[in-house]
Amino acid sequence: MAEDGAPPTQATIRLSPTQRQMIGVTSAIVERTTLKKTIRAVARVDFDERRLVDVTFKISGWVQDLFIDYTGKPVRKGEPLLTLYSPDLVTSQEEYLLALHTRDQLAHSSLPEARNGSQGLVEAARRRLLLWDLTPQQLKTLEDRGMPQTYLTLSAPASGIVVEKMAVAGMRVEPGMKLYRIADLSTVWLYADIYEYEVPLVHEGQEVTIALSYYPGETFSGKITYIYPYLDTQTRTNKVRLEFVNPQGKLKPGMYANSEIEINLGLTLTLPESAVLQSGLRQLVFVDQGQGVFAPREIKLGVKADSRFVVLDGLTAGERVVTSGNFLLDSESKLQSATSMMGMMGALGMGDVK
Repeated sequence: MAEDGAPPTQATIRLSPTQRQMIGVTSAIVERTTLKKTIRAVARVDFDERRLVDVTFKISGWVQDLFIDYTGKPVRKGEPLLTLYSPDLVTSQEEYLLALHTRDQLAHSSLPEARNGSQGLVEAARRRLLLWDLTPQQLKTLEDRGMPQTYLTLSAPASGIVVEKMAVAGMRVEPGMKLYRIADLSTVWLYADIYEYEVPLVHEGQEVTIALSYYPGETFSGKITYIYPYLDTQTRTNKVRLEFVNPQGKLKPGMYANSEIEINLGLTLTLPESAVLQSGLRQLVFVDQGQGVFAPREIKLGVKADSRFVVLDGLTAGERVVTSGNFLLDSESKLQSATSMMGMMGALGMGDVK
């Protein structure tokens, strides 16, 4: 006879003490426990994309001298990288000096249109040089000297490490061509792939710890900064971006780390993993009702952590569930149910075939 929650194809069974001992039946209490789950994933160290800077030039020219001549070299903001010769830049400087000279000559002109026009030419020439990345200090030097600079010094726009160098002495530079890439490694990103069923458990801002084989016994703390809104169709995993402060530069792009995200699930109703029988889409347990009586019952489960499942529905605190021998109980329950069904069919005369 099936009780509430029992599958219709399975029956409650009764076993003698000897049978229980032979099968090896043991049980555990369904109880409320404080549950924690740890998500573990391999993570790869990478650059913080917000701290990557490409060094380019906005006009054509030729590289003259290289001050930063190899990758991996640290640079400071404002440090000279190279000098560049550009005929267009020389011409623009000459036009700026001419505009300044014309403005000075017309400063006492009785015609306001002439004074205003000369000032407009100065501002236009100055603006063009600033747009070509000349600094205000370089413009002041130009004004004081009264002569154009033949070579322009290109300085580092940010502090960091040179991770790419395309500039070569003597090469021709076109507008927008990348000459260097500088990476600030004071903060790095890590990418970890977690399984899709773990995605609901993580959120941005959550703390993460990592350990690397390069630094035995040492751990680093960071946080989740972004959960990507799509899955990898091949691995069925979701990429998560982690952020770590890296003041000593120990975390180097390209390294691999073991990451751990600890989730506190709080006080919740749980049962041992060994009590659960997975049957297709169903999740089944055998409830120990005492006196050798065991009743099958379908339940709904949540997250698994530390060899325990969260119980969503079907059980209450204090009930006992079978944790070993339940596979044999499952077979016996199905057999008794089938035998009972055949007996009912025979009693109704449904077993005679003519």
